[in-house]
Amino acid sequence: MMALLMLLLSQIACHAHVFRHYVRDPQPPVHKYHKLGDFIIGAVVSLTFIVSDPLTFDTEPPPVVYQDLSILTKHYQHILALAFAVKEINKNSQLLPNFSLGFHIYDSYFNAKRTYRATTQLISTSDRFMPNYKCGIQNNLIAVIGGLDAQTSLHMANILDIYKIPQIIYGSAPEINDKSPGLSFYQMAPNDDLQHVGILSLLVYFSWTWIGILAMDDDRGERFVRAIIPAFSNRGICFAFIEIFPKINYSAEHENQLNQAAKMYEVVTASNANIVVFYGVSYSVLFLLWFPHISEFGVQKSYMNQLKGKVWVMTTQMELSVLNYQRNWNLTLLHGALSFTTHTQELHGFQDFIQSQKPLSNQEDGFLMDFWQHVFNCAFPNRIQDQIVGVMCTGKEKLQNVPGPFFEMNMIGHSYSIYNAVYSVAYALHAMTASNLGQKARMDRSKTMLSLQLHRFLRRVSFNNSGGDYISFDENRRLLVGMDIINWITSSNLSFHRKKIGRMAHETFLGERLTISKDAIVWHSWFNQVQPISICTEHCQPGTSKKVKEGEPFCCYDCIPCPDGKISEKEALVLGIFLKHHNSPIVVANNRNLTYTLLVSLLLCFFSVFLFLGRPKKVTCLIRQTAFGIIFSVVVSCVLAKTITVVLAFLATKPGSKMRRWVGTRLTNSVLFFCSLIQACICISWMWTSPPFVETDTHSVSEEIILQCNEGSVIMFYSVLGYLGFLAIISFSVAFLARKLPDTFNEAKFITFSMLVFCSVWLSFVPTYLSTKGKYMVAVEIFSIFASSAGLLGFIFFPKMYIILLRPELNKREQLIRRKC
Repeated sequence: MMALLMLLLSQIACHAHVFRHYVRDPQPPVHKYHKLGDFIIGAVVSLTFIVSDPLTFDTEPPPVVYQDLSILTKHYQHILALAFAVKEINKNSQLLPNFSLGFHIYDSYFNAKRTYRATTQLISTSDRFMPNYKCGIQNNLIAVIGGLDAQTSLHMANILDIYKIPQIIYGSAPEINDKSPGLSFYQMAPNDDLQHVGILSLLVYFSWTWIGILAMDDDRGERFVRAIIPAFSNRGICFAFIEIFPKINYSAEHENQLNQAAKMYEVVTASNANIVVFYGVSYSVLFLLWFPHISEFGVQKSYMNQLKGKVWVMTTQMELSVLNYQRNWNLTLLHGALSFTTHTQELHGFQDFIQSQKPLSNQEDGFLMDFWQHVFNCAFPNRIQDQIVGVMCTGKEKLQNVPGPFFEMNMIGHSYSIYNAVYSVAYALHAMTASNLGQKARMDRSKTMLSLQLHRFLRRVSFNNSGGDYISFDENRRLLVGMDIINWITSSNLSFHRKKIGRMAHETFLGERLTISKDAIVWHSWFNQVQPISICTEHCQPGTSKKVKEGEPFCCYDCIPCPDGKISEKEALVLGIFLKHHNSPIVVANNRNLTYTLLVSLLLCFFSVFLFLGRPKKVTCLIRQTAFGIIFSVVVSCVLAKTITVVLAFLATKPGSKMRRWVGTRLTNSVLFFCSLIQACICISWMWTSPPFVETDTHSVSEEIILQCNEGSVIMFYSVLGYLGFLAIISFSVAFLARKLPDTFNEAKFITFSMLVFCSVWLSFVPTYLSTKGKYMVAVEIFSIFASSAGLLGFIFFPKMYIILLRPELNKREQLIRRKC
């Protein structure tokens, strides 16, 4: 009883500390939030920057005297996630029935000295700084969570590894080289390799091959650049620029940092790359926010033009945070950014827990009042001794009214990692205490023994959290976790909204790892809500080849005409060859414009297949059959016009023939227009009277619900097919009669074979289509489209391709006027 009383008194003494949070305070970091428990979880979080000599800004000063310009209030949610998890666990009588969890929280200040001091404080006695001694009352420290950046985690690991205390890292994990000891940390966030693959997959998905890189000036930034250059280059991606930006700190060298930012601003603005990959730590986004405001800091350059819209691709470390002096800044620069974040789920009760935090009633949370004053830009009269100039805090302000860059109500990635970290420790502790090894460790009361046994169970932890996610570590102590892809939506008044638009699965996931809802993305207003294109040089047109520019990346090239006798082997190949030999006799003799129209229509026929693929939607169901009918009617009309041209050309050669006045483009254009117009009228009538729609079929398969397109009016559907068949039969008949007309370039015999294939395919289509259901009906129609289109393309154009490419001696005017005997 006396021991318990002494423990309570020591904890009360801890709360008696004056909660000063000035970053220049030379005193050691104070633990701000303290809960009692049988087992203690330590946490070293990063809430502030270390400030040695704060800047004096030329902008309008804040309305309140009490303001610390370096506080990152966004990180306060990390603390709440820790407290929320511990509260849930202690209420769960099934998880730790005989024990409770407590926690200490220390601020690292992103500073090595203070991080070492805070970590050592965790393993000291509860009321004084005496590491490695058993004098006084000690808590059972079983695990430490932190830190947010890799350097902080490494400083902590150097001490914690001595005592074999598990360290669970919720931010970036430090790189371990051959000389490093076997540091005992567990990684909750996705590793860098997965992020590299995710960024590369995203760039390839959108065909972005011309990008810029901004990386932070530290070891991890350097490793990032070294890793992505060969990997990205192998996939055809080039770099418009690679810039290293400095770490943000408020020191006497701030003018030099601003000049560096100004130079970087110039590089980004001058580049025609629309995609910039941004790699840094959690607060690195602050660097980007300077760009539109550099002139306000006294940096005047002649090149300060308006920054063009860019798509910023962020890594998981970064959050959109702002400092107090940036309260009135514009965030539209980041509108439309794509950010990889640790996969998150909304947790039941978390927002209620956040809203329950009140600074006047929750005295044990030493962070809360400082946080409150910063997010609401007000001051508590008992917190400062100076006169209050601005608004006074009431403690009744609503956190849901705080702009997103200062604080978010929804669970963010780092907070979710902390939540899962606490539960991982709890489940490992549950398994350990239920075993004989756990009982032996508790009897031994040795911290080292307790920690060693906890390691064993922590490696094998496996559970589903309250959000439904599966939590488990791989053999390298990394959480099997994927990444969410977030679209940042911002506006000028600090409005910020996260929109989840995709997912990158973890390494062991089987199947498609990258999934994106492309239509859900909101792009920067610069792009007028059209997917940005980011390439160095437009694709070369058919008939031209690439010539790499000397001294430029391989993505940048000139398009030069192909040499005589050579053709380009890529891009819309047949059409390219005909365009290349635009003035050759074989192309001229067969009506060039009609040939091009037929080729483009056949290309659209192949593309129309995509309307039949994928999940049925209202738009695709509405247009797929009409698009198919109109496009194919144009194709068959072109074939009919070409056949009529052959017949008229033969008849016009007879002496005194009156058919000469019909030879020309007027007749062929009229045939093409009126034949296609009739089909278009049928389709419009179909859309007007009984359009297709999406329906669910619950009868075909008893165990499944099938989503399919109902064609609306069956009569109109077969009217479209019937008219198409009518045109095909006429074309086949005319071509068959003209197949023996004497002419070297006579297309009639080739058209005969092509229309024979076309008619055979669609005649067999009707009974097959009627005898199938569901997805098999769609498959039959897709096959028919492919087969008929390929037949027309092959029989009509491949003979000409043979002459153009392999028998150029036959592609002469003399061959055009020669007659067969």
